[in-house]
Amino acid sequence: MPRPPHNAPIPFLTLPNWVKAAAQCGFNIEPVFRKAGIDTDLIHLESVTVDVEQMQQVMADCVARARGRHYPFVLGETFAFDYMPDIGTFIATSPSLRETMRVFDWVRELINPALDVRLEEQQDEAALVLELGGEPTAAPIPYFTETTFASIHKFGRALLGERAVFARLTVRHAAPPYAGEYGKYFGMPVEFGQPRNALVFLRGLLDLPLEGAFPALHRQAEYRVQRQLTTLPKPAPAAGTAALVEQVFAARPELLGRGIDSAAEALGLHPRTLQRRLQDEDQGYAELQARARFAKAAEWLEQGELSIEAISERLGFSDRRSFTRAFTRWAGMAPSAFRRKPGAAQ
Repeated sequence: MPRPPHNAPIPFLTLPNWVKAAAQCGFNIEPVFRKAGIDTDLIHLESVTVDVEQMQQVMADCVARARGRHYPFVLGETFAFDYMPDIGTFIATSPSLRETMRVFDWVRELINPALDVRLEEQQDEAALVLELGGEPTAAPIPYFTETTFASIHKFGRALLGERAVFARLTVRHAAPPYAGEYGKYFGMPVEFGQPRNALVFLRGLLDLPLEGAFPALHRQAEYRVQRQLTTLPKPAPAAGTAALVEQVFAARPELLGRGIDSAAEALGLHPRTLQRRLQDEDQGYAELQARARFAKAAEWLEQGELSIEAISERLGFSDRRSFTRAFTRWAGMAPSAFRRKPGAAQ
């Protein structure tokens, strides 16, 4: 599967899990979200997105604030499909561990397109191999690998009970200063600086009958998840942020006379997030706004239905004189001269 671009937006359906893990680690995560410019909207949670840099910033801040516990392990341990309980039901009622592997495809489609977990089998061993899309090409960040494997380990223990004996965990990153915590948490050998991120276990565990098997509920949960796959809003095609701002200006001309806060609100973004994304595209909000103002002014002048004073007011200028100066700078002629040019309505 191709990796998402480094700055591609990631759905933030797991927001409640981050809050819960922070509480267990003894701190309030709200200031962390605010500092990173992340919009927290449970009412429209399916449309909330974050970028890779925001996720990394929030995770690093959470690790620094956690008291006595390693936040990524807690986040993985407390993870639950709160927003998509049907996936949790599917896992809990599966007849075998192999059947639960389908969940990783659903997670990638519905929750996090940057998360790619695949099953590999070889002789007597099987491995869940993790690839994190969108990671920088520099040294890998260990926190998200830790969280993902902590969550997988949690669900494995819940499904297998006492039979949940895993062989080893291998990770690409070098041993961190807190490497000793790995053994305590996972209860298995951990190998750092390896070629792949993988949780290795006996292949026979894949097909052991699970105590929670419940065929009727399992089929119902699968049906409901499949329906979600076709009905949940999908991310919009990867349009640049500047293009989205231009679309908002075209749809809501009243924003042309307001500041970046209003445009950010219309896009469902924090103003700092909007500003940062525009900077990543080498765009400035003021320049986008000026181009949109000129385009709308020219359109209204050509239509001839609004007076120059009305156009000036609609575009947010303090008076006609300010509008005339700006339009002359844009078009090389005054608004009145532009309105008189051939082809404009009189």
